[in-house]
Amino acid sequence: MTTPSVLVCLTQGTEEMEAVTVIDVMVRAGFNVTTASAAEDGELTLTCSRGVKLTADIPLVKVADEEFDCIVVPGGVEGAKALGESALVVEMIKQQQCDQKWVAAICAAPALVIEKNQLFPDAYKTCHPAFIDRIPADKQNSRRVFTDHDHKLLTSQGPGTALEFAIEIVYLLAGKDKAREVVEPMVIIPNLHYEKKFA
Repeated sequence: MTTPSVLVCLTQGTEEMEAVTVIDVMVRAGFNVTTASAAEDGELTLTCSRGVKLTADIPLVKVADEEFDCIVVPGGVEGAKALGESALVVEMIKQQQCDQKWVAAICAAPALVIEKNQLFPDAYKTCHPAFIDRIPADKQNSRRVFTDHDHKLLTSQGPGTALEFAIEIVYLLAGKDKAREVVEPMVIIPNLHYEKKFA
């Protein structure tokens, strides 16, 4: 099996817990993970929503033509707003849809990136509770992490759901055995019941 490749889009104001949790779990899974700055000025060192500084691997424009098995869009209100206003981010997600590959958005991103740009109008989505009303009522889902398999869209609610969100990406791209391998040494929260899900 080919090693899955994951792109994590970052910018000024990105929610750091969501970004770092996904990056960490992808590395634990042995995936090829690229962090890319969508900042307009191409700045690689980014100040996140709570003041933590993260340094991206590369400007997003440099990987715009590359193929990824999953593109991850973290939240953070300012970060998600900036990603939703980036023509390049929107174009890459559209291409991801055309290629029938996964897109994963968390926190404010399902509303401020996906819904704002009408990228998955027919998909069901969850979102941070403060932004759920931006998603049409008939397309809302209230789960912590929700996978719309028909549209290859994964959405989640916020920093507190980031670990579940990240593990779901592993599960979707590499299956139960890999997800279990990643989860077991992490002393996961018992009520998440991963021992049953990936048994």
